[in-house]
Amino acid sequence: MIHIYKKGINENTLLLLHGTGGDETDLLEIGKTIDNEANILSVRGSVQEGGMNRFFRRLRPGVFDLEDLDKRTKELYEFINEASKKYGFERKKVIAVGYSNGANIAASMLFSIKNAISGAVLLRPMMPRRDIELVKNDNTRVFIAAGTHDSICPPEESKELAAYLEPKNKEVKLEWINADHRLTYDELLVIKEWYLQKF
Repeated sequence: MIHIYKKGINENTLLLLHGTGGDETDLLEIGKTIDNEANILSVRGSVQEGGMNRFFRRLRPGVFDLEDLDKRTKELYEFINEASKKYGFERKKVIAVGYSNGANIAASMLFSIKNAISGAVLLRPMMPRRDIELVKNDNTRVFIAAGTHDSICPPEESKELAAYLEPKNKEVKLEWINADHRLTYDELLVIKEWYLQKF
């Protein structure tokens, strides 16, 4: 997978996962804002949709190709494992920071691969799927940043996602942001405060 790796000075690794049409450079400043001492592993989605990078296929807006989602989720998980060996970072201290499509594949890992990541910051996520029993993640902490005026990801999706994840993870925090699908600097400061307390 095309990616950027930057070695940090603490043991945490931020796995940065862009939104539809983005690439591995999109979230670098966001990662730096959250933890400027962490390792950075920023990945480009390997699926193309109308010339735009994505992490998995969809049948139409809001309707995911679940077979492809399952395949790509496993591929991303294996890539993290391989990257941890290649770059020498602590595999048990990987925290995903995903926006939109990137948040959805991070949520898919939380759903289907036990203890795949130690934490996740899900920025404007949707429910990745409703057809499987969720795995139990022993020590995983999750922050969901949902926009109150988000027309791409309706508030009901964020509520449902939090409800699915809460029984299966150590902590799930749902934060309502007075914004649409776009991110705000103020919410990044809230996320940073939460992150520094938990990791």
